[in-house]
Amino acid sequence: MKIFSIIFGGIIFLAIYGIANFYIAKKINLLISLHFTPNKIVFAGIYISFIIISLIIIFLPPTSSVNRIIHIVGCYFMAVSMYMLMFFLVTDLFILLGKNTNIIQPAMLNGTRFYSGLAVVLLSAAIICYGAYNDNKIEFVSYEIQLKDAVMNNMKIILISDSHLGSVNNTEKNLERIVQGINNLAPDIVCIPGDIFNDNINGIRNPDRAIALLKSIESTYGVYASLGNHDRGNTFDQMVSFLERSNIKLLNDEYVIIDERLALFGRIDSSPLGGFGNLQRQDISDLIASVGKNMPVVIMDHDPANIKEYGSDVDLILSGHTHGGQVFPATLFRNIIFTVGYGYYQKDGNSPQVIVTSGVGAYGPPMRIGTNNEIVSVILK
Repeated sequence: MKIFSIIFGGIIFLAIYGIANFYIAKKINLLISLHFTPNKIVFAGIYISFIIISLIIIFLPPTSSVNRIIHIVGCYFMAVSMYMLMFFLVTDLFILLGKNTNIIQPAMLNGTRFYSGLAVVLLSAAIICYGAYNDNKIEFVSYEIQLKDAVMNNMKIILISDSHLGSVNNTEKNLERIVQGINNLAPDIVCIPGDIFNDNINGIRNPDRAIALLKSIESTYGVYASLGNHDRGNTFDQMVSFLERSNIKLLNDEYVIIDERLALFGRIDSSPLGGFGNLQRQDISDLIASVGKNMPVVIMDHDPANIKEYGSDVDLILSGHTHGGQVFPATLFRNIIFTVGYGYYQKDGNSPQVIVTSGVGAYGPPMRIGTNNEIVSVILK
C-alpha cells in the first residue's frame, strides 16, 4: 500500500509540476516574442532540459563536482519557477481585471504584457539572489526556560539542527562558521536533533576536515545528537562512524544524565526516508518514568509533529525539521502543518515546553527567504 501511495503522489507531483512549467514557458516565450522571434524548438529544448535537471536531482546525490553543479542548476531552477509561477498568476489576474474594466486599452495590451513579464523575471531573480545571500548568514536566537523543581544555575544548551552536511551549500566552510558561533557562546551542552547529513555521507567533500571541526566544539558536558529523517540510507553505518569519530554521542531512544541535574533523551526519527539500518523507534515512556520525578527531562526529537506523544513527565522538547518554512510562501504554512512550526510553544502548564529551530542549513535550494539559519541558546533557569 505504501509503495502505491508513493507512486500516486509522484504522478500527481509530476502532473502539477509539468502544467506549471508549461504555463511559465508560454509566458516567457510570449515575453520574448513581443520583441524577437525565438526558435520554438530551441527554446523548448532548453526549457525541457532544465526541467529534467531539476527532477533528476531527486535521485542524484551531490557526491561529485559534476553532480553538485547539476544540483545547483536544478535547485535554482525549481526556486525560480516557483516565484515566476506566483508572479505571472498575479500579473495575469491584474491584466484580466484591467481589460474587463477598460483600464487597460487594447493598444496598451502588448506593452503591459511585456513590462509586467519583465518585472516578473527581474523580481524573481532579485528574490533568488537575496535568498542565496541570506543562506550564507547565521543568526543567533536565545530562549530562557524555567524548569520546575530544578536548580539549573543558568545551564546553557546550544541547539542546532538540520545542518544537512553534504548538500550543495552546506560545506566545511559553512560548518566552520557554525562551530565558531557555538564556541563563542560557551555552551554547557550542545544538542543536535537530527538531519545532520543530507541522505548520503559521500556528499561531504572533505570528511576529515568536517570531523576535525566537529571535534573542536567546546562544550562542558559534551555534544549529543539524535537521528533525523535524512540521516539514513546506504551510507547510514558510515554516518554513525562519522559521529563517533567527531566525539558526538548519538542517542537512539536512550538517555544520559548530565551533571546529576538533567536527563537528556535522543529519539530515533518517526519517519525516516529509507530507514536507519536495524534501528526502529521505540516507546520510551517506561524509560522516561525510570528517571524519576525529581530530575528534569529534556528530549531531542527531530520532528515537532511528535510532541503529542509526551506528557507532564517531560519538561522540554528540542526539535527542528521544519526549517521554519525556509522560503516564502512556505513560511505561511508551517503553523498549519505543525502545532508549532517554529519558535517556542507550550500547550498549557502541565505540558512540555517546546523549542523548534529553523536549523543551520538549507535543504534543496540553497536559500533562505523569510527565515534564517540560526544557532539557538537555551538558558535553563
